[in-house]
Parts: sequence; structure tokens; C-alpha cells
Amino acid sequence: MTALICGSLAYDTVMVFPGRFKDHILPDKIHMLNVSFLAPKLTRYFGGCAGNIAYNLMLLGGDGHACAAVGQDFGPYAHWLEQNGLSDRFIEVLGDEYTAQAYITTDLDDNQITAFHPGAMNRSHAIPVPVDAGITIGILAPDGRDGMVTHAEQFAAAGIPFIFDPGQAMPLFSQQDFDTFIDQATWVTVNDYEAQLLQERTGLARERIAERVEAYIVTRGAEGSVIHLRGGRSIEIPGAKAEQVVDPTGCGDAYRAGLIFGIMQGMDWDTTGRIASLLGAIKIAQSGTQHHRFTREEFDERFRATFGYRLD
Repeated sequence: MTALICGSLAYDTVMVFPGRFKDHILPDKIHMLNVSFLAPKLTRYFGGCAGNIAYNLMLLGGDGHACAAVGQDFGPYAHWLEQNGLSDRFIEVLGDEYTAQAYITTDLDDNQITAFHPGAMNRSHAIPVPVDAGITIGILAPDGRDGMVTHAEQFAAAGIPFIFDPGQAMPLFSQQDFDTFIDQATWVTVNDYEAQLLQERTGLARERIAERVEAYIVTRGAEGSVIHLRGGRSIEIPGAKAEQVVDPTGCGDAYRAGLIFGIMQGMDWDTTGRIASLLGAIKIAQSGTQHHRFTREEFDERFRATFGYRLD
């Protein structure tokens, strides 16, 4: 099976301010804010949901293609993809745009100030879902609004089952949009906060959403996740213990790669959820979203040590 991963490709530029924002922002002057923070430490990561999911799927040995629009500055990211054996077949470079980028400044209290430029991401709708390329499963991860709407329609029209993962794109959509996405999707996945928002926006209880898809997956961070199945059955997935907690950014994308892999392999939901959970735990122990590494043999052994049984 081959997965198409529709979503963003982005540069994440992270700066660390060795102080506290609260010491430099006057509450009574917030209406005329003009501050500058000296950030001597800067790191640039390759990120974006499509890139992160594709990277994790590759580590497991799954076959997947990122589908995204990027800009004229994509060269270093393209080199990274090539180095890691990741596909760029359905990535389109737009010469008059920049690649999506997040500029994140963090202080000593782990507060963050982020500016995000969507750039080429807003034109992802121009890249069609390739219906004749052997794609057997898709995921609709956060992307430009028009891209998400268009790709969902194209997945559905082509009969390609896909995961709907609204994530941070949730504010872009109305109740009617969410109703349509749920009807089109085969699976829906959100974190516990997003689950509450989705249920409020649609007016649908958790059980109603689960009845309209094959599985409604809700992640709960270190507490694990719950997979709600049609028919009222729910499966509790335990959280996998991380060796250390360094950077939670990208853990959700790692989890989703595990879901895709398990579905592609025809595994049951208990095992699929545990693969996803372990991927998130491995990711959180490393900075950046695409810098953790392991062999399939190492993953299988850690899975056995964590959950008490071997992957088939």
C-alpha cells in the first residue's frame, strides 16, 4: 500500500530568549507593544505536518509521499528529503512564493511568541490528488484551507480512504465544513482539546462522530489515546514511556504516521494504536520533528519491551 500525505511542508526557526517575556512587557502598555528580544540561540528545523508524517512513516518502512506546495527557498529541505530517501514526487515548487515558515521565540518559562507565514501552502489546492499513481490511503493534515477542502473532495471522489486530521487548521472551518469532512473521511483523529472543539462545532457527541467513520481517534498526550469504533466500542491505548521529555513538537505527527502504518499493514486497532503511541514517545526525546532515528529492528524490540508482545 502507498500513502499520500497531504499537508504542510515548512521551516521552523526556533530562537531562545534567555530571559522572561513578563519582565519586558508592561501590562498597561500592551495596546502599544514595541519590544525586541535578543535571542543568541537559533535553530532551524525541517517541519510541517506532511514532512513530519512522511519522515516517521519512512522510519517504520512504510511507503508514503508528501503532497504539498513549497516556495523558491525549498532547496535545503529538498536536499534533506533526498538524503533521507523521502519522495518529492508530489511536491510542487512555486517560484513566486516562500515555503511556509514559523518563527518561534521561547523564553525561560517556556512561553512562546510565534509568527507564521503560510506562503506557498495557501496554494496547495493547485496540486491534485494523483488518482492514477497507486495511492491506496491518504491523510488530510493541516494545510491551506482550499487545499484541505479540495483534497478531501478528490480523495472521496476517487474512493481513496483517508484520515481527516484538522489539527491547528480547525479555526478555518465552519460546522458545515466539518460535517462534510466527517462524511468524506474514513477515519478522524484529533487531540483531546481538538476533540472538544470538534464536538462543540458540529454539535455531535463523540459517539455520533464515531458512528459516521470507521474510527474516531483521540490522543491525550502522555496519558495515551482512545480509539472509538463504530458500534460503541472504545479501545484504550496506553501512553508509551519516553526516555526523556525534550520537545513535544511533532509528536502528534509521529502518532499519525503510526496510525497510517498500522492501517496499511492490516493490523488490529490495539496494535496500531500502540505503534502510534511508541512513535510519539520516541519523537519527544529529541529536539526537532525529524531528527529521531531508529532501525525497524530497534523499534520492534522496544515495542516488545514496552507492550509485552512482538509485532508480527
